[in-house]
Amino acid sequence: MRHLVVIALAGLSLGGCASMSDAFKSTPPDVTVQLDSVPPGADAVASTGQSCKTPCSIKVPPSDFTVTFSLDKFQTTTVPVQVSVAPGSFMSEGTTTVTPNPVTAELQSAKPSRKARQVRKPRKPKPAAAAPAAEAPAAGSPFPAPAAR
Repeated sequence: MRHLVVIALAGLSLGGCASMSDAFKSTPPDVTVQLDSVPPGADAVASTGQSCKTPCSIKVPPSDFTVTFSLDKFQTTTVPVQVSVAPGSFMSEGTTTVTPNPVTAELQSAKPSRKARQVRKPRKPKPAAAAPAAEAPAAGSPFPAPAAR
């Protein structure tokens, strides 16, 4: 019976060590990500809420997110960003890897719609064939002849 108590106490104490090492581990710090665009000056908005005008950098929590780049006269572009965290041990820190870093977007020129590109010239009305004024109405027409002026 005594051996059983000693084994149970040893198991509980070893289980406590594992939870103690977890208690000393801190949450990974925010990650700094560089944002850039071609052409520069685009508004960059991360799905985590941070925003800036490129070129710039933002701090984000260590989780996957997207960055949407927008600039007048250019198409909006969204770039997915993956953040991978490798936990550290009791004696070493973990590592955080951001892919891609720097996050770069090449913005494409916004082409005007086809209707906006085509400039329509007003059509000139075709001259109607002038009918002789003195012509009498067709025979058998139910309408009276027009009055002369």
